[in-house]
Amino acid sequence: MQKAQFGAETAKDGAFVRQGNRFTDRITRDSDSAPGEGPDAQGRWPVEAGRYRLVVSLACPWAHRSVVVRRLLGLDDAISLAVVDPYRDDSGWAFTLDPDGRDPVLGVTHLAQVYARTDPAYTGRVTVPAVVDTVTGLVVTNDYPQITLDLSTEWVDHHAPGAPRLLPDDPAARAEMDALIEVVFREVNNGVYRCGFATTQEAYEAAFATLFARLDALSEHLETRRYLMGDTVTEADVRLFTTLVRFDAAYHGHFKCNRSKLTEMPVLWAYARDLFQHDGFGETVDFAHIKRHYYATHPMINPTRIVPVGPDLSGWTTPHGREALTSS
Repeated sequence: MQKAQFGAETAKDGAFVRQGNRFTDRITRDSDSAPGEGPDAQGRWPVEAGRYRLVVSLACPWAHRSVVVRRLLGLDDAISLAVVDPYRDDSGWAFTLDPDGRDPVLGVTHLAQVYARTDPAYTGRVTVPAVVDTVTGLVVTNDYPQITLDLSTEWVDHHAPGAPRLLPDDPAARAEMDALIEVVFREVNNGVYRCGFATTQEAYEAAFATLFARLDALSEHLETRRYLMGDTVTEADVRLFTTLVRFDAAYHGHFKCNRSKLTEMPVLWAYARDLFQHDGFGETVDFAHIKRHYYATHPMINPTRIVPVGPDLSGWTTPHGREALTSS
């Protein structure tokens, strides 16, 4: 067995097992806390525009979800954004992109300092996205699946006029979407990591087979519908997009997900371009950050830390032809 990139998250059989989310409080409209106060007895913080800071890496697909949803819903003024350096060393995510290497709002040089302030006993990986309370300086949540859902449901009073509804109103459609989200997370979003961070041939090949079987199924699913749930963009599309947009730039080579490039899967490639050209998606993508993070911060996988020049990214803005699948 090869040495793992993240030993604490590697099973005995060499499979990558992602750590859980340490901070799972929520910001909700029904919080019993008054403005300026901390969480209520149920861990619910009050919704307050301008109070919370969303800390992200533009390289990270989990963080990218929250950036896209924040943009789609028009929450840019309600929730401030902090962007860390894409290169993550042993000290973790750093605010080196800011003047003097310090976040101007939180006053720290590393996100790890905020984690330690919130839970001095925490020893796991420091992850993004993280929502930080600027009043107390504490992490409210790093629960990335819930963060984007709450942006849709709890921040409605601050949505821009005409903001899209990313979560279906119909209970049956919502249940269908939630089930799809779960399988996409397990087999695609996390599936590429299970390929890349596997430390045995057997674990890698199992993850590889599962990943491409699901991508093939998604291709078939999208042959007759423009988006995953029909004619409109939903949360499900955001979650799949952030993996697809990194596929050729990082996962195909760095994580050995190399049966096919995204550009060699016609339906998924057209679908991904459709989303990329949709307001709120393409302008939030930073391929330079993506490549620098993956190739330079996983020395067990890429010991030279050389960042590749390719791939050619010009195709992302070419016509996709998916409009024809929209129902009249």
